[in-house]
Amino acid sequence: MSTSRPASETRAGRLLAGGIALLVLVFGVVGWLAGWHLGADSAVYRAGALTLLHGDPLYTRDVLTALPGWVRLPFTYTPAAAPLFLPLALVPSGLVWGVLGFLSVVALMVVITVVSSSPGRSPQLWVKSWWALPAGTAAALALEPVWKTLFLGQINLILMAFVVLDVLVLSLRQARWAGVLIGVAAAIKLTPLIFVPHLFFTGRWKDGLRALGTFAALEGAMFAVIPVDATRFWRDSATDPSRVGSVHWIFNQSLNGLVNRASALAPWSLVVAVGVAAALAVPAVWLVVRLHRRGEDAAALLVTAFYGLLLSPVSWSHHWVWCVPLVTLLLVKARWWAAAAVALLFVSQIVMLVPNGGGTEFGWGLGWSVLGNGYVLAAAAGILGLAARELRLARRSPRVVTVYQSG
Repeated sequence: MSTSRPASETRAGRLLAGGIALLVLVFGVVGWLAGWHLGADSAVYRAGALTLLHGDPLYTRDVLTALPGWVRLPFTYTPAAAPLFLPLALVPSGLVWGVLGFLSVVALMVVITVVSSSPGRSPQLWVKSWWALPAGTAAALALEPVWKTLFLGQINLILMAFVVLDVLVLSLRQARWAGVLIGVAAAIKLTPLIFVPHLFFTGRWKDGLRALGTFAALEGAMFAVIPVDATRFWRDSATDPSRVGSVHWIFNQSLNGLVNRASALAPWSLVVAVGVAAALAVPAVWLVVRLHRRGEDAAALLVTAFYGLLLSPVSWSHHWVWCVPLVTLLLVKARWWAAAAVALLFVSQIVMLVPNGGGTEFGWGLGWSVLGNGYVLAAAAGILGLAARELRLARRSPRVVTVYQSG
């Protein structure tokens, strides 16, 4: 039997999915020519790079001098993020959203492809169909974290692709550069640092040290380039969650956001949230190790990703793009009801519908609180539920058969 047809079908599926990315770019070009204001956050990335080139301060109480007039936002990223955003300085201001949108959809395609072909149980036959990738890419655009990431011009999908490629491709292949992409992602946003202990707990010490080394080198270099800004960030901004907005706002779907909403911004809220996260770390880490030893590295990675979203002081709803690989993995494993439930949660736009803003969150009551903390409660319940299931399996069969062992 000839294998040319499957190869051509795979190519057709990738081209069709790539067409979705091109449509986003075309829309961005149209918006640029029409003078539309698209992607406030993408404008901040470009302005951060230009501010670095101009020698102006990155971290002040005022907005960046290089920002277009319709954006009034501070630069909340690390000092090393500014030089990493330098390629955007070559793009016209109005076109940055389209370029990042194109790259984000490509990143979405990469994540779906890698997760659907990751080691573990044999996937369903339909996963290999030519239409799976374009259909999955298009469907993912309906998820609130995904469309909001694209709307804002955020880089969440790109950073997620860095992590997925690092852990599920480079690390599993024992590539000599495994860990570097995680270090780069963490040097842009600190939250990907959660994947360094993930590498350690799964026995990939060299990769974890490489990730830490990359992060430290990029951030350390900035003390030589912009010593005042670098000192200001690590002394003040890095430990101040409020620098990125109101931590009690509904769109902060983290344990810290939940506790601050419930306590009406009580000064002890962060301490309580960290305590809850510390308690949740026990089943989460145990679950990661169990899944990794069984060869289910994609599932182990997702446990760490969602635990990281809970742990972070601020996890805006658009940071929850990890719902894409989760739904992908559940579909691959034929967990239809679970996949439908997760998709429904993130398609429902629940965080957009619950009353919010100002002090509205403080008067929610039980019903609104459950809905308004939907992402947080679902992730915590998922980790605890999976850990309980693994505990039952461990009691039935104490000996764990390892189908994959990292080098």
